[in-house]
Amino acid sequence: MAHPVPAQQSVPQPSEVSPGSPASSGQRLHLRRPDDWHVHLRDGAMLKAVVGATARQFARAIVMPNLSPAVTTAASASAYRQRILSALEPEAAVAFQPLMTAYLTETLDPEELVRGQAEGILTAAKLYPAGATTNSAAGVRDLAAIAPVLETMERIGLPLLVHGEVTDPEIDIFDREAVFLERHLVPLLARYPGLKVVLEHITTAEAAAFVAEAGPQLAATITPHHLHINRNSLFAGGLRPDFYCLPIAKRERHRLALRRAATSGDPSFFIGTDSAPHRREAKEASCGCAGIYNAPFAIESYAAVFEQDGALDKLEGFASEHGPRFYGLPLNSDGIILERQDPASEQAEAVPLTLELGSEAGSPLTLVPFHAGEALPWRLLA
Repeated sequence: MAHPVPAQQSVPQPSEVSPGSPASSGQRLHLRRPDDWHVHLRDGAMLKAVVGATARQFARAIVMPNLSPAVTTAASASAYRQRILSALEPEAAVAFQPLMTAYLTETLDPEELVRGQAEGILTAAKLYPAGATTNSAAGVRDLAAIAPVLETMERIGLPLLVHGEVTDPEIDIFDREAVFLERHLVPLLARYPGLKVVLEHITTAEAAAFVAEAGPQLAATITPHHLHINRNSLFAGGLRPDFYCLPIAKRERHRLALRRAATSGDPSFFIGTDSAPHRREAKEASCGCAGIYNAPFAIESYAAVFEQDGALDKLEGFASEHGPRFYGLPLNSDGIILERQDPASEQAEAVPLTLELGSEAGSPLTLVPFHAGEALPWRLLA
């Protein structure tokens, strides 16, 4: 369990810390190093610009395969992993482990997944309904078409990661997750009872309740932004493209349900930032891209939620324990330290309004981070 301790003391192991009073400036929070079980690192110049922010705080990360072209083979996953590590400074590359995934298509050979897992390359496979999100056009239109793949994954114990939304144009965008549960997830779990499934970046009270009641074969990731914003946030003071993501933020009751799930201590829920960087001009466009870049301050964002909800003692489980246990991986042996600051203080460090991260195709690579301009109550110490 993790609790705040005074900054001037040595930082004990989490099990040695006893509960204390609400944290004040200068107090520290010692956590087992967390993992990110859902992140987009992109490729090329963008990869080099953003991967360090994830490696700085997370020991491992499940890397999404929706590049263009998509990562559909063990060989392409291995090559992508090498590009990720090569984009890091040598010391960071040694300490960070990208966990690779394959993009499921209706023509994928199941043996490709068998080979990828056996060679230690693939940790999971990702199901994108065709057209659901960025670079998902090659995704699955009919689950029956990938029945041999799902049967193989169930047999070899390879987890299925699901973007849980229907794409039917007649279904309201705010209802697509709930409809997916009924139409597709319920029959999928019944058909493949031994398949481990992660319902990614859940956004609704219905999804939170479903996962909590489903049993140990189903888990869910929750993003920091879906814990902080609701659909009103998209229009606060004008159109806010930096808060546009898929799945889209929902009503306030859903946000509160997600917070209850994340802070409950239920091992079915764990971190998945869904950090999805896009250049500023791609977000602020007539047809802006979906995705929120939250990686630089992700653990600080989660810590703010857990403190607000009086659940700092549950943060370590959500951030550092539930995910590895679901995936059958060891817990990290090292840790991180968060220090509390007074957000209202003039000395408080605020999230930058923009991040200038080099250039891409000859143009400046400018990203707007989640919480831009805000001072969060916790900051990650180097």
